[in-house]
Amino acid sequence: MPLTADVKAELTAVRDPRPSARVAELTALLRFSGGLHSIANRVAVEAELDSEVLATRVARELMELYGVRPGLVQVQASGAPGGARYAVRVIEGGETLARQTGLLDQRRRPVRGLPNRLTTGSRPDLAAVWRGAFLAAGSLSDPGRSAALEISCPSSEAAMALVGAGHRLGVAAKAREVRGIPRVVVRDGEAIRAALAAMGAVQAAAAWDRMRQRREVRAGVNRLVNFDDANLRRSAQAAVAACARVERALEILGDEVPDHLREAGRLRLEHRDASLDELGHHADPPLTKDAVAGRIRRLLAMADKKAELDGIPGTESAVPVD
Repeated sequence: MPLTADVKAELTAVRDPRPSARVAELTALLRFSGGLHSIANRVAVEAELDSEVLATRVARELMELYGVRPGLVQVQASGAPGGARYAVRVIEGGETLARQTGLLDQRRRPVRGLPNRLTTGSRPDLAAVWRGAFLAAGSLSDPGRSAALEISCPSSEAAMALVGAGHRLGVAAKAREVRGIPRVVVRDGEAIRAALAAMGAVQAAAAWDRMRQRREVRAGVNRLVNFDDANLRRSAQAAVAACARVERALEILGDEVPDHLREAGRLRLEHRDASLDELGHHADPPLTKDAVAGRIRRLLAMADKKAELDGIPGTESAVPVD
């Protein structure tokens, strides 16, 4: 997804100098990109990422914040259409790192959601949590009816924790399960823009909002055009039907048509696309549209009555089926 790649590229370049924000972003990134593994009966921390630049940055942050030296390898995720991915692994000292980042609790149990200190932190820390989660497992679709910002989550508890952090940031997010995978979803256009801006993707937020506004304007124009086309079609169909019935009425009545009704029928046939008001202006002397409509109605009624008495098809039979 080009949009997703643009957002992640911008977020990867965001540098919040506050230690608490750096820890929050890194912890969320580890939690949403893999988290804990057991390798050779030892606890290992691993993050599988779709960008070498991001993987290199994560490795550097681990060294600077926790003093560990992670391994960085290229992997091919099974069934992944995006090509190569990159794994950042910490095996030596993995359990200590897991405790420090809150991925393990004090009883060595994996934390199902997110550490409480992150989801109740300051606004910059909450923004860093969302930034790390999106970098790890986020996606953004094009503006439109199915537009969405989504983050795949490792557990329903993690999804709920991210939703709570989002609400504290003013982002209207919801947790849902899609094909068995917990996700956090933002669908409202304004909420998506707010989420991007809160995470630090200011340029992507502005670009996405411009795209959304263009789509909305284009959709509005299309609706108006379609509405006008429908009205024109209905008007054309009504004019064809009216003229066909008038022609049949004059044919049925022949010389029995009163002059004033014949004149109304003649006006209808000579000015097929004209409105009733315009037909009245063509009459001599001029007539109101109600007078013209009344005369045409009487012409048709008189013809239908004679057709019924004569046992022949009435005026409706002349209207084209389509």
